[in-house]
Amino acid sequence: MSIPVNVANLERAAKVKLFIFDVDGVLTDGGLHYGAEGEAFKTFNVQDGLGIKLLQESGVLTGIISARRSPQVVARARDLAIEFVHQGGHDKLTPFKALLEQLNLTEEQVAFIGDDVVDIPILSRAGFAVAVPNARPEVLSRVHHVTEHRGGHGAVREICEFVMRAQGSYDRVMAQFLG
Repeated sequence: MSIPVNVANLERAAKVKLFIFDVDGVLTDGGLHYGAEGEAFKTFNVQDGLGIKLLQESGVLTGIISARRSPQVVARARDLAIEFVHQGGHDKLTPFKALLEQLNLTEEQVAFIGDDVVDIPILSRAGFAVAVPNARPEVLSRVHHVTEHRGGHGAVREICEFVMRAQGSYDRVMAQFLG
């Protein structure tokens, strides 16, 4: 059984030149684990990471805007060659606008995936607004697309592949693995 495809969302995804990701609840499951010395640990999904790398190979720029500051996010972004990273503060709209200006992009050319109310200012402006299914109700009611997979459990890979399919680059990018 195949899931019906929303044509409007395919059209939105086809225009994406920059995909920005929230971290906690999207790139992770939202859980924070603390060690004995108070250090926080986050778990990232390896398949999500490959999805980001494949999306970059398809020509889409990637970025992170996160309200929390975390050295783990810096390390993960470096590992995935995510060039644009902003952390710290609930005002995510200011760095979003600055990034669009820096890259000379319109809101219509940007996708953003989030899960909580601090993401709404960007989600309400992004050309392709995406949420994970375990996002807050206030978020779910304001997005164009909701992934089937939960945050930290394949949602990012799913949406990266959706964008590549919408842009016609999926087969080309996957040929290196599938022959």
